[in-house]
Amino acid sequence: MRVISRKKLRDAANIHAEVEESLDVWYRITKKASWKNLAHVRVIRSDADVYGECTIFNIKGNKYRLIVWINYQTQKVFIRHVLTHADYTKGGWKNDCSGD
Repeated sequence: MRVISRKKLRDAANIHAEVEESLDVWYRITKKASWKNLAHVRVIRSDADVYGECTIFNIKGNKYRLIVWINYQTQKVFIRHVLTHADYTKGGWKNDCSGD
């Protein structure tokens, strides 16, 4: 998978230092993956869930959420948001996943 863009992961780690290692692990695993569908993702990341057109990962023991778009055909993962659990709960990210 090609992850676009790692900058959002670095920016989140600069704000929340405790999440840096977990995001780096997610990045390295994802970069080596060739997922075909959500079931494939869940073989490696059983915490993956879907909302609309987004895939959501629990990061750092569920303290953070990583929200991405995955294009399985082109093998690209687009980072949309890295949120604390509190910010995730507010739901402002949901418009990015509606497909409208």
